[in-house]
Amino acid sequence: MELAQNARMNSLFEFYGALLTAKQHSYISLYYGDDFSLGEIAAEYNVSRQAVYDNIRRTEKILEGYEEKLHLYRNYEQQNASADTLQKYIQAHYPEDQELMRLLADLLNLTEQ
Repeated sequence: MELAQNARMNSLFEFYGALLTAKQHSYISLYYGDDFSLGEIAAEYNVSRQAVYDNIRRTEKILEGYEEKLHLYRNYEQQNASADTLQKYIQAHYPEDQELMRLLADLLNLTEQ
């Protein structure tokens, strides 16, 4: 569960990190991105572990709230799943069609951005 939560928070941070305050951005980046402990972050910013914990929990709720309203991460996941399904279908049924393969490559490049 914790690994899935970490992956989700990192993904939400990628989509919505620019909407956070500098402190929220730093704490989440250090905690989830760089795997700092609460104590390490507290020492870095000269605050209590509880203050770091509270800030991270509030920021997680903010990120989830953005996703609930905007659905950027969910849409990204759905687009990638559809692109993967399309790629498998084309490879299975139309492996010789170069134009279709080129169009698929263009689509996959767009979904990776």
